[in-house]
Amino acid sequence: MKKRVVVTGVGALTSLGLDVATTWQAVCAGKNGIGSVTRFNTEGFDCRIAAEINGFDPEKYIDKKSVKRMDLFTRYAVAAAKMAIADSSLKVEAENPARIGVIVGSGIGGLSILEEEHKTLLAKGPGRVSPFFIPMMINNMASGHIAIICGFKGPNTCAVTACASGNHSLGQAFRLIQNHEADIMIAGGTEAAITPLSFAGFCSARAMSTRNSEPEKASRPFDKERDGFVMGEGAGLVVLEEMEHARNRGAKIYAEVAGFGMTADAFHMTAPPADGEGGARAMKAAIDDAGLAPEAIGYINAHGTSTLVGDIAETQAIKQVFGSFAGKVAVSSTKSMTGHLLGAAGGVEFIFTALAIRDGILPPTINLTNPDPQCDLDYVPNAARKVEVEAAISNAFGFGGHNASILVRRFKP
Repeated sequence: MKKRVVVTGVGALTSLGLDVATTWQAVCAGKNGIGSVTRFNTEGFDCRIAAEINGFDPEKYIDKKSVKRMDLFTRYAVAAAKMAIADSSLKVEAENPARIGVIVGSGIGGLSILEEEHKTLLAKGPGRVSPFFIPMMINNMASGHIAIICGFKGPNTCAVTACASGNHSLGQAFRLIQNHEADIMIAGGTEAAITPLSFAGFCSARAMSTRNSEPEKASRPFDKERDGFVMGEGAGLVVLEEMEHARNRGAKIYAEVAGFGMTADAFHMTAPPADGEGGARAMKAAIDDAGLAPEAIGYINAHGTSTLVGDIAETQAIKQVFGSFAGKVAVSSTKSMTGHLLGAAGGVEFIFTALAIRDGILPPTINLTNPDPQCDLDYVPNAARKVEVEAAISNAFGFGGHNASILVRRFKP
């Protein structure tokens, strides 16, 4: 018999806020977290805008010595994990550490340290490259550091599936608890890829918006005038817990994780098929896994990156799954406000989806002023909507054709 899994703690950092409460309040208010890049000189770059995090002090969560041995993406993850654990009121010392695991995904990992150490190599030679370079760069170090700091000895791994990394991490954590392999999992995604090399690569691929004079209007999913995604950064981690374990310790419960589906497009390195077939199968698999009918879904937090092809493909995928009911499902892309957090997107957007159920508030898709005729669903345009929903899906689709959908529903004992 599979165990039931619930969400008991949340932690996040985004350009809209350094914690979940501030970020969620901003999202519900339709605020925008995108501006001009300040991290590096953007002269010569086609895209010069991003959703940067400002004011983050890692030493609130990590000792100074350890901070110096972590890339920024790991610092974000550790901070979000500590927030989520504190929010869950989990008394770590009272738990069996072998029954607590960590899965934190990252699409790109420690790119900033790679760039810095490559400069050192060229300028000063191999002997001056930091001995901490490799353990600072590799993607799995976010999960590793959280386990080391907290003493968690259960399942520990890392999903690296581009922009689907967060959802794949959450889905794997969900399965481990379902299948009795852990009681508690810390899961989600983290990313800190606002760097010159990252921007150069995405600009060359013509994937990012060049609406540099109006950064607050640049991320506009499903709008006819969209011209690419805007990069964001941050982390979103949650505490997933076996239901009876959570109830026995009197934990508050945000929502229940009820279904997960993952598929491959097997189509193209960076583009989905026009009909969104792979994304449709992921959503259907999550719905079937939860034992629900499509009509039970009241909200979809869309992948919705503001790219020309992706938004149409996701719209078509939703139509395939929901048929005549598709127009009645509220769909929104919070990337219009946070930017696209790449491997962290799934973790942050999963939190938004759980909070939408808890609070009865559906976050909006802002900047949707001239809808694309091929994107003709209810995208909750420009203003949040107060609606009670019983079940919702969060989508994440990544380069390589990776699709992952997670279904959450209102918790009922």
